[in-house]
Amino acid sequence: MLTIARSELIQLFRDRTALFTSLIMPLAASIFFIYNRDLFADAGGSGYIAVLLIFTLAGFSLYATVVTTLAARRQNLFLKRLRSTAATDSAIVSGLVLPITVISLVQVGLVLVAFAVVSDVPANIALLVVASAASFAMMLGLGMATAGVTSSSERAQITTLPVSLGIVAVAIWVGVTGAEELALLKRLLPGGAATELVVHAWNGGYPLSDSLLLLAPTLAWVWVAVALATRFFRWEPRR
Repeated sequence: MLTIARSELIQLFRDRTALFTSLIMPLAASIFFIYNRDLFADAGGSGYIAVLLIFTLAGFSLYATVVTTLAARRQNLFLKRLRSTAATDSAIVSGLVLPITVISLVQVGLVLVAFAVVSDVPANIALLVVASAASFAMMLGLGMATAGVTSSSERAQITTLPVSLGIVAVAIWVGVTGAEELALLKRLLPGGAATELVVHAWNGGYPLSDSLLLLAPTLAWVWVAVALATRFFRWEPRR
C-alpha cells in the first residue's frame, strides 16, 4: 500500500493541473474566507466560517481529486495492472487515495488552526475533530462511488459537480439559517448534521447531549457513502 501511495503522491505533484484545481484553488478559497471572516461571520458566526473551510476542502480538495484520480487510473488500465500484483484490492484503493486524504486532512488542520489564531478558539476541539473526520470520511466514500460512474478524468469535472456543490450548498443553508426551522430535513441531508455539529463545536453554548445526537445522521451518511462506494466502484474501464 505504501509503495502505491508513494507512487501516487509523485504523480499528483507532477500533474500541475490537478495540483492547481484540486489543492491550490480550495486552499486559496479558504484563505479568502479567513481574510474576509468579519463579512462571513455576520451570516452565521465563527462556526459558519469553520463549516465553509471544512466543506470547501472536503468537497473540492479531497472529493474531486479522489474521483479524478481513480477514474484516470482505471481509464489507463493502471487499476487492472495493479490487481495482477500481490496487492489486495483494499491495499490498492487505500494506496491510491491515501496521499490526497492525508494532504487534505493536513490542509484542513492548518487552515482551522490559522482561523482559530486570528479569530477565536473552538469551544469543543474534540467534537470539532470528530465532525471534521466524519465529514471527510463521507466525502471520501462518495468520491469512490462517483469514480465508479465516471468514465474518465475529463468527465470527472462534470460528475463531481452535483455532489460537491450540493453538499456545500447544504452546508451554507444550514450554517446560515440554523436548525430551528426544518430541523429534520436539514439534519437528514448529506452534510446537514455535520454542519450543525461543527457550529456547535466551534461556537459552543449547546448541550453536549444535543451535539452528540447529531453524530447519528452524520455517521449514517458515512455508512451510506461507504455502501455506495462498494456498490458502484469499478475496476474495469467504463465504456
